[in-house]
Amino acid sequence: MSAQTDIRRLTAPDIRARKGGEPIVMLTSYHAHTARLVDQHADVILVGDSLGMVMHGMESTVPVTLDMMILQGLAVMRGSKRALVVIDLPFGAYEESREQAFRSAARILKETGCGAVKLEGGARMADTIRFLTERGVPVMAHVGLTPQSINALGSFKAQGRDRADWPVFLADAKAVADAGAFSVVVEAVAEPLGREITQAVAIPTIGIGASVACDGQVLVLEDMLGLTPWSPKFVKRYGELGPHIAKAVETYAQEVRSRAFPGPEHTYAEKKPAK
Repeated sequence: MSAQTDIRRLTAPDIRARKGGEPIVMLTSYHAHTARLVDQHADVILVGDSLGMVMHGMESTVPVTLDMMILQGLAVMRGSKRALVVIDLPFGAYEESREQAFRSAARILKETGCGAVKLEGGARMADTIRFLTERGVPVMAHVGLTPQSINALGSFKAQGRDRADWPVFLADAKAVADAGAFSVVVEAVAEPLGREITQAVAIPTIGIGASVACDGQVLVLEDMLGLTPWSPKFVKRYGELGPHIAKAVETYAQEVRSRAFPGPEHTYAEKKPAK
């Protein structure tokens, strides 16, 4: 048996079973090549609708389409072997009805081969989550700051700073857990609230700007690598690739303009005639 066939992808039940155990490592990816690198270390790869902002320069995730998610999801599936790949349901692809959500999720699962979908919203989406999970669609939920609601929220601001607001967020997390979600992303909430949500639900919480007490953490790959001009203040940059790329491009451009490139070692050698 080949080494390749020995590799088994993690599944939604595998991640569900990690509640209270070894922390879950999750990162975004939108390309086959970055997925191949992330796959070596991450338990979950999220094909997030954040691709609209970090790949296409959009101001929010709202314009992202289902076709865009499927295209990038296919690329990530080609590049990964081990991690559970979760693909976001984009804005407008699931809110209208449970049936619309199922049709969109079914397209993603069938056309990409991924292992789960993610959708935003707490108690208001519980009925939809239940409808999907009862029909064989693994769902990762998303509460706290929900970027697809930016037009209603007004800005990407932290949630739950006022303790009086906590019951709403706790109710959201409990509702999606009770509805059958296998895990829940908790985004940009006050640290004590993130900790309390983690203690209150029986499914893993995956924090992004939430709490170290969450059962896992997720970051946007381009943010943590320093490839975006701006990132939320809670993001720790583990690299600064942007300046390195800019410098490499500058050096290349200078060499081309000075005719220093390509040199002989970068071209096909002229074939000498046989004697």
